[in-house]
Amino acid sequence: MASDSNPSRLSRRLQGLVQSDIRRMTRECERVQGINLGQGICDLPTPAPVREGALEAIRARKSTYSFMEGVPELRAAIAKKLERKNGLKADPASEIVVTVGASGAYTCALHALLNPGDGVLVFEPFYGYHVNTALVAGLEPQFLRLDAPKFALTEVALRGALKPNTRAVVVCSPGNPSGKMFTRAELEIVAKVAREKDLVVITDEIYEDIRYDGREHIPAATVADLRERTVTIMGLSKTFSITGWRLGYAVAREDWARAIALVSDLFYICAPTPLQHGVAAGFGMPQTFYDELAAGYAKKREWTCSALERAGLKPVWPEGAYYVLADIGGLGFKTARDAAMDLLEKVGVATIPGTAFFTGDTGERFVRVCFAKEEDALQEACKRIERWKP
Repeated sequence: MASDSNPSRLSRRLQGLVQSDIRRMTRECERVQGINLGQGICDLPTPAPVREGALEAIRARKSTYSFMEGVPELRAAIAKKLERKNGLKADPASEIVVTVGASGAYTCALHALLNPGDGVLVFEPFYGYHVNTALVAGLEPQFLRLDAPKFALTEVALRGALKPNTRAVVVCSPGNPSGKMFTRAELEIVAKVAREKDLVVITDEIYEDIRYDGREHIPAATVADLRERTVTIMGLSKTFSITGWRLGYAVAREDWARAIALVSDLFYICAPTPLQHGVAAGFGMPQTFYDELAAGYAKKREWTCSALERAGLKPVWPEGAYYVLADIGGLGFKTARDAAMDLLEKVGVATIPGTAFFTGDTGERFVRVCFAKEEDALQEACKRIERWKP
């Protein structure tokens, strides 16, 4: 009888994959009943129009399957928002797909447009799901490290990171965990190289409404000729504080959108129907909502980075999103995980070891701090960080 080469019967695609430090630190935080500045849960109040829109949809029994590409009302609202706010025209009937979160859009794009063995280039520091989702899809994650504090991209570095099997590049802006926002010049570099090498560009723009110091968010699909080779991924989780609702969307040319919708149907059937109606109502909120959102996060960025500085950590002030990388390299810890656990055990504040976002040893210098918290909880966490004695 032939021996079983895989006695555990687990897929080889899962080999080496474990629960991320992001999820693990949330469990550790719950164990000590601490304040979670680790996972980007975003436990802020959901805007009333979004909340009431979902409740009304439930009362109206809008609870059956939607079209696989999403309810028409939501896709129409997204199309209007894209043109008004992002300078991006998209046909709501054929170029927009509502997905189970932005992560669902990313998963579906990988499976729809790439083949096993293809390479996907991600910029480091990276969001772990961009890497691990590619691995599970049978793809090869490839890395280009961008160095703090500016995380600047150059054409030479981008070309040098490509391999013969590279078929796609992921652009996360505003970035998690760095807060990096790609400039127009940097996106033009991406466009030039993508055109020459025939690369798919997949963006993650979930934090588009959270940015600082007057910076402009520039969707990659609006730069040069990137529209026809870009899958633009956006979402509602962060803007509307509904991370648990799992709603995002992908924007792409018609044939790509059709393929993404097909994969979404196979994996998820559809995004939650009543919640789709709820966020559709949210698109009617005035600009003042978004202005206040950004101003609120700017204040929290100030509190968090200032507390880190007073504690002897060196924050890399983010340009966007609601995370900050803090340099703990001079505190004497052997590993970033040791530093994160010491902070949690001594003062009850959870952070994420930087190794969750880097290859090699670079991540041992950092912890990531999330400031998407209610003001009282964040202020208390900042006080605790300042009195931490490593």
